[in-house]
Amino acid sequence: MKAVVCKQYGPPDSLLVEEVASPRAGAGEVVISMKAASVNFPDVLIIQNRYQFKPPLPFSPGSELAGVVKEVGAQVGNFKPGDKVIAFTTYGAFAEEVKTEASRLVALPRGMDFPTGAAFLLTYGTSDHALRDRGALRAGETLLVLGAAGGVGLAAIEIGKALGARVIACASNEEKLAVCRSHGADATIDYAAEDLRKRIKVLTDGRGVDVVYDAVGGHYTEPAFRSIAWRGRLLVVGFAAGEIPRLPLNLPLLKGASVVGVFWGDFARREPQRFGESVRQLGRWYAQGKLRPHVSQTLPLEKAADALELMATRQVKGKLVLTVD
Repeated sequence: MKAVVCKQYGPPDSLLVEEVASPRAGAGEVVISMKAASVNFPDVLIIQNRYQFKPPLPFSPGSELAGVVKEVGAQVGNFKPGDKVIAFTTYGAFAEEVKTEASRLVALPRGMDFPTGAAFLLTYGTSDHALRDRGALRAGETLLVLGAAGGVGLAAIEIGKALGARVIACASNEEKLAVCRSHGADATIDYAAEDLRKRIKVLTDGRGVDVVYDAVGGHYTEPAFRSIAWRGRLLVVGFAAGEIPRLPLNLPLLKGASVVGVFWGDFARREPQRFGESVRQLGRWYAQGKLRPHVSQTLPLEKAADALELMATRQVKGKLVLTVD
């Protein structure tokens, strides 16, 4: 089978596409014939040894896929060959066949195709955990989404609207902001051309925002946090800008505000019951038409390096998906 292989840490163009042996399922494991695998920002970090999880070399990147179960190992009773599934893998998804633990699988929702399935679980799971669990976002509150045109950002917009919040989407150009509005954003800010704090002040009549969803970091975090309302919550989701910001600790003190970490991968592992409830809620919202994963581009598996370069340079709107015929 073909697989994208990282043999040494480096940029996307250091990856290779090679023929490797097909995996076999051990106890508690399944092998999936991958049909679609989405590209996520952690995939860019993991091949450069900049991610919190560091697999041994060589490895295949890729943290999320959809496909068909090919083989199940002993002690796997909830899936069988032929089942259509979504899996979150941390790494290994950029291959024609993928081995992972059965606990990392969920059934592909009825009526969902493989590219949509590959774009669904990680982004919407992260944003649901962030907004409902960590941020306690409530109807009538105002949500500010930084990096709103990316996969998790669009998911946050849609989940925020499903919860009854007012959503302000921030992105770096008008084309991206148009995508945000098409997914339900009530107001938008072009933070490459507008003063973020001044625009937030205008849009909230000086009150500030209740929740900041921050998957960007860099120099956007502090002005967003300075614009937070009393008892506001800053959700630390990621650092797509590349820089981990440092906040003056007088800011949460003065606003009675919270800085809240969001680590969906460990949440799914440590709290399986709550993770299962989150997946079921996302399925209900999808069935009701409230969630619409935005797959902006598909590329063949062999173009994984190109896909990761687009992600690294922040040129992706919604999700970019690799496919196998």
